[in-house]
Amino acid sequence: MSTTDSQPRNSQPKNKKKRSNPVFSIVFAVIWGVITGVLWAYANPIQLVPGIIQWRIFAFLPPVIGILFGPISGFISGYLGSVVWGLLAGTFIPAHTLLVDGIMVGLTGLIPALFVGNKYTLEELATRKKALIDAVLYSGMITVIMVLAVCASLAVLKIFPFWWAVLWIGLSDIVPILIGTPIVMRYGAKVLQSATWLPEQRI
Repeated sequence: MSTTDSQPRNSQPKNKKKRSNPVFSIVFAVIWGVITGVLWAYANPIQLVPGIIQWRIFAFLPPVIGILFGPISGFISGYLGSVVWGLLAGTFIPAHTLLVDGIMVGLTGLIPALFVGNKYTLEELATRKKALIDAVLYSGMITVIMVLAVCASLAVLKIFPFWWAVLWIGLSDIVPILIGTPIVMRYGAKVLQSATWLPEQRI
């Protein structure tokens, strides 16, 4: 039996054909982080609690970026997006934004990347039903954890009551992530398969 034939199917993911440029990946993630924050601040037309909480239509961006471009890219885009959003929306609270909100939102980009993006090739992300289910599962689970942590922080700071915040912030983030992540992931994976500029080793 040849060495190639004896390798486990997932030991050498097909998407890792050439080495990634870490500088490119980090700069790309920073750009997406800024874009994410701007969209969160200015592209939320649906008010859940008028003037306080909006339906965050683009909440799916960190999970999708993480799955398609890698764990580091996903974390940076989520963390930076949260910070930029806080600054633009006037909700920046150093201890909360930098230590709780930023890190937890960053994890919504990191965890799906580790358990979905690292598991499937771009072709599989674009076609396999199991990849779609995993994207919903892992992005949903980490988003629920993120919402609970963020709401606990806001309650400790006496900004919102915990369960009130869980209800409205949960609706704001969880719904668009569950709906948007698998749809945009699949479409993005199809597009990126033909993107010759994309380093195939996602980091």
